[in-house]
Amino acid sequence: MTTWHGGCHCGRIAFEVDGEIGTVMECNCSHCRPKGYLMWFVPRSQLRLSTTEADMSTYHFNKHVIAHHFCPVCGVAPFADGEKDGQRLAAVNVRCLAGVDPAELDIRQVDGRSL
Repeated sequence: MTTWHGGCHCGRIAFEVDGEIGTVMECNCSHCRPKGYLMWFVPRSQLRLSTTEADMSTYHFNKHVIAHHFCPVCGVAPFADGEKDGQRLAAVNVRCLAGVDPAELDIRQVDGRSL
């Protein structure tokens, strides 16, 4: 299993996440589309913060079930977390992982705008 290193631009948020990146999601909702998110979903237990939660700001919108974490200094949003079917998940923005080339990914388009 691969361990990926990720975080925001300025380094205030840093983390490691374990797993093999398969299909990533590109959503067209009013939040994801303008930010260019490419999200990879993993069990939350596979993501470990290297910095403290106090270093993050969090944004909730729509149904308020996903905590979108972002850096209050540089503005980059490297991951979100929430729950689906009783399982805690992390939605990792693969654009924030070192060594990932988005052109090499299997990207699935999701119509979040219509949900």
